[in-house]
Amino acid sequence: MEILSSRTILRPRDYDATLQFYGETLGLAIAREYPGGTVFFAGQGLIEIAAHGGRDDTQRFHGALWLQVRDVYAAQTELTLAGVPITRAAQQEPWGLHEMWIDDPDGIPVVLVQIPADHPIRRDLR
Repeated sequence: MEILSSRTILRPRDYDATLQFYGETLGLAIAREYPGGTVFFAGQGLIEIAAHGGRDDTQRFHGALWLQVRDVYAAQTELTLAGVPITRAAQQEPWGLHEMWIDDPDGIPVVLVQIPADHPIRRDLR
């Protein structure tokens, strides 16, 4: 199997609130729009907000979105000033990453991550 691209599709209860959260609050740029949905750039990935199918609570997304930022502490300040509740404050984790947690309007966890220059994710191990 050859995977050519991927995206995360969210089907929120409140399309407009979720669109505002990802587009305006987080400041993600729009990759494309179509009747009934919007796709945002999210680093090397895409997040699609679909305007249909989000009314049924049995279709709950039980994962988390992982978004890398340059400075998680600056992002925390920016989001706090914008009135976004911080679920878990920015801190360095035992595995070396600096993480902060927020929730989108449907309660989907969004992990904002800063990767230090000396972390193995950044090192070329060849």
